[in-house]
Amino acid sequence: MKALICILFLNLCLFHSPVIAQSVSLFNGKNLEGWYMDVPDLEKDSSLRIPFIVRNGMLVSLGTPQGHLITHKEYENYRLEVEYRFPGKPGNCGVLVHASTPRTLYNMFPKSIEVQMMHENAGDFWCIGEDIQVLDMEARRGPKDNWGVIEGKGRRILNLTDGSENPLGEWNQMIIECKRDEIKVWVNGGLVNHGFCATASKGKIAIQAEGAEVEFRRLAISSL
Repeated sequence: MKALICILFLNLCLFHSPVIAQSVSLFNGKNLEGWYMDVPDLEKDSSLRIPFIVRNGMLVSLGTPQGHLITHKEYENYRLEVEYRFPGKPGNCGVLVHASTPRTLYNMFPKSIEVQMMHENAGDFWCIGEDIQVLDMEARRGPKDNWGVIEGKGRRILNLTDGSENPLGEWNQMIIECKRDEIKVWVNGGLVNHGFCATASKGKIAIQAEGAEVEFRRLAISSL
């Protein structure tokens, strides 16, 4: 009986969204205080639009020019709650955790592990100069000989299940839990990825501008 109770408890932990502890918002709803931008094309042409704005109390990534909005602070052992939606056309975006060295990949992406938000692919991992492991690695990352964290290598690790996102235009909740060298991701209450043996355990948090407009109404962090 005791063993059965333990198994049931484990299943609840794995497949249900965690209870959110008292959290602190990373976005004040008014401006981008606490964040800075790294947008390479803006350095070349200052007349380009700013890709990250505040609109109607929401943080908005306009998608272009491409770049990143990055926290000034570093974080470790935390749970990040994100509520987002694609208000128009579906597209690409992501939350980067454990971000450090800027422009490590394609002279654009900071060294990090990306938690994918791309429409219909939410929860994939992308390795950007850092690495992480999952169960069934070859099935989810491709041939082992091609694994890597630089240009041209197998950096994408598929999530556990597609179909977790709400219909286009509706809000989604993503929870990212970073504890020591593990990263777990829930989308709308269901576990969609679990990585371990990550090569980083702390760093900054970044939001992408990667082609599509995305609205964020909540970015809140709590300590583990």
